[in-house]
Order: sequence, then C-alpha cells, then structure tokens
Amino acid sequence: MRRLRPLLRSFQSNSSLSAVSSTWRFYLSPRTQLGRRELSTVQTGAFRFVTPGISAQEYADRRAALADALPVGSVAVLSGATLRYKSGAVFYPFRQETNTFWLTGWNEPDAVALIHKTGPRHDDHLFSLFVRPKDAFQEQWSGYRNGVDAGTEIFNADSSQSVDALESSLPRILEAADHVFADTDSSCASVHLALSKVSSKTKPLSPLMNDLRAIKSPAEIANMRKAGRASGRAITDAMRKAWTGERDVHAYLDYQFIVNGCEGTAYIPVIAGGDRANCIHYTFNNDVFRDGEFILVDAGGEYGSYISDISRTWPVSGRFTAAQRDLYEAVLRVQRSCVSLCRESAGMSLEDIHGVTVSGLLEELKAIGFDVSLQNVQQLFPHHVGHYIGLDVHDCPGYSRREKLRKGHCVTIEPGVYVPDDERWPSHFRGMGIRIEDSVCVDDDSPYVLSVEAVKEVDDIEALRS
Repeated sequence: MRRLRPLLRSFQSNSSLSAVSSTWRFYLSPRTQLGRRELSTVQTGAFRFVTPGISAQEYADRRAALADALPVGSVAVLSGATLRYKSGAVFYPFRQETNTFWLTGWNEPDAVALIHKTGPRHDDHLFSLFVRPKDAFQEQWSGYRNGVDAGTEIFNADSSQSVDALESSLPRILEAADHVFADTDSSCASVHLALSKVSSKTKPLSPLMNDLRAIKSPAEIANMRKAGRASGRAITDAMRKAWTGERDVHAYLDYQFIVNGCEGTAYIPVIAGGDRANCIHYTFNNDVFRDGEFILVDAGGEYGSYISDISRTWPVSGRFTAAQRDLYEAVLRVQRSCVSLCRESAGMSLEDIHGVTVSGLLEELKAIGFDVSLQNVQQLFPHHVGHYIGLDVHDCPGYSRREKLRKGHCVTIEPGVYVPDDERWPSHFRGMGIRIEDSVCVDDDSPYVLSVEAVKEVDDIEALRS
C-alpha cells in the first residue's frame, strides 16, 4: 500500500488542524464540500474523505490498480471535462469526466491527470496533475478554485502544475514513454495535439478503466445505498399523494431527493401518465394525469456522484383496476425472479438474466390473454432488462453484459411491458405502460437491493393512499 502524505503537512506545525481546515477551505472542490467536517477530526491524508464517502487512500489504491495494469514505461492520460455553455455566459452544471473523477476526485474543469508506470513493483508509479491555477479575478466571478498546491496537498499528486504548462510538458512526456494509454476524444486541444503525435504507440484506456471500475468497493456501494435509500423514500412519498400533472411530480422528486440527502438528480426523470409511458425515455413531463391511467416514474438521485436508478408504476387513483392489477403483477413476478438471480452463486450474466426475463414475460403474458411469442414479444418489451450502474447511470460503457456477475457488480433489473393501442393485444390492456426497476448490488449468495425503500407490492401501494 502506498503511504500517503500527512494532510496539509506544510501547515500542521504552526496551527491546529481545525484552523488549517478553515484556511484551506477554498481548496476543496464542489464534490468535497460534504467532506469538510472530516478535515477537523482526522489527522492523516490516508483516512480523510476527498469526496463524500471515498477516502484519499481509496483514490490512491485505484491509481495503483491502474498502474499495475500498465506495462512498465507506460503513461496513462486522463483529460478532464470542460465547462459546457448553454448560451453566452450561461453554463450547464459541471460534471467531471468519469474516469478522471474515479482516479483523482478532482472536480474542476480543464484538469489533466497522468499515471506513469515507472517500475515493476506495486508502488512504482507517479501521479501528476495539471490544473487551473488560483486566479483572484476569475474567482471573484466564478467561485473559488482548488489551485495548483491542492493537487499535492489535498489530492496526493506527486507533482502538480498549472494547466498552462501542459502544452510544453505533455509532448515530451509522451515522446519518452514506451506506451501511451488514452481515450482520444479529449476536448483539451493540448492533449489532442500531443496524442496525435504518438498515435502509433497509443492504446485505448477505457477498456482498462472499465475492468477496474465495474466491481464496486464497499465505500462505493455505501454511497449508492445512500442514494437508493433517499430516492426510494422520495418515490414512495410521491405515491402517497394525489397528482394532477407530470410537472408537479417532477418538481416534487427533484426537491425530495435533496431533502432526503442526495446532492441532486442523477438524470432527467421520466414522469409519464397513461400511454406516454410507452415512450421509454419520455421526459417532456408536461401533460396531465387522467383517472384510470398509470403513472410511470423513472427517477433517481445521486450521492457522492454515485447514482440510483429506480422505476415505479402506480395508478393515478391509488387503486388498481382488475386489468391494471393483472398486468402489473405479471411484470412484478418476473422482476422479483430476476432480482433473485443477482448473486455470484447463480453464475449468470446480465445477458443470461435478460433471457430469463423474456421467457418469464412470455409465460406471464400468455396467462392473461396475450397472443405473444418470441417473434413478437419485442413489440411489448423492447429494451434490455438491465445495465451497470455506478458513477454513471449507464456505467462502464463497453463493458460486456455477458460477463458473469460477481460480488460488487451493481446493476439495474427493469422488466417492462408497453402495450400500444393495437387490435393485436387485449383491449383492456391497451395503452398501459409498466416498468418496475431496482438498483441491485450483486453479493455472494443473495442480491443486495439498493432501492428497497421504493415500495412495489400492490397491497403496499394501495395502502399508501388508504
């Protein structure tokens, strides 16, 4: 294990740690604000939280794991995100490039991180940061920056320089490297130019990162559980109330996610009444609910930038009609069965579970009067049963759904049935759209449901409004 430097080492000899925390408060990035309390109570960099729930030691271990996956003499280049603008000076909320954030915890625009594998041993690597320097004028307008010194003192880089030095430094570093690992879609002009000159020895970084990120640590799972708990409670509370419009539910959930402890929403939610639920990614959320219809909600909050992804469907009136109950319980039985397979001992992949989902839905739908087969079931269930989750809603893009699920994989299980107004299907089900989705962590012999607070049994849903 790589030993980390003491927290704010250059200041501890002259002042108490609580005073240091106050002095250096502006060095903490937006994602570390929840960690400020820890700075006044812990004494070493190894055990403080750099971002909510994730310690400096865990970030160091992640970088060491990447270095172990690299050949000696390699340099991995991670280019952070830039601030995106909606129009003029109006910007979107900043979100760091995911691999950069996972390795560093740095959450400001225009950063570049390098991991240099210097030798064969576990700790034989160097971590360098290029970041925006402190700038009093810019900070007056746009808020405090971490600054260059925070790269070494807070984020444990071996070296930290102004991003202005990147144009002259990076080409030399990459030219001297035996191998370069990078994803070439960088928005940083200096990185893009430097990589273009060493393309013959550059390999994609994202496959290595996917392998490292796919299995979640206990700390990551704890963050996702916090997000799932807060989100599930908010969705259950929404079920208790009578609603007239989609926009009202959207606003309520946005607010309740934060009130319950999330930092905000993980994605634009789906709030769909009636047959609008048959549009899988309906996000207009501007129509009204009508009695006799379903409300389908697909929403979740995030904590420490780790997300929750939950879907629930319930009647506008709070009471299921006979047809609504039949179709809903058909989907629910399949969902329960598939959640139970999210355990390492089952020896199944997401692709395998998808096959179980299709077979289960065929059986259930036939039992309630659908003329459905393998040839046409996709018209009622057009999407996959699940995807990986973590820092991103669709986490580790490119990581195969054919991988056998292992302890620490986190996935969604979300069967759905969407019945168009079509004479091929029973008339009493037409226009209904149902999706039931949980965030689930794979354990050895049982699933760990991260979103259990969102009720889904018919009796429980009806009891909320009784």
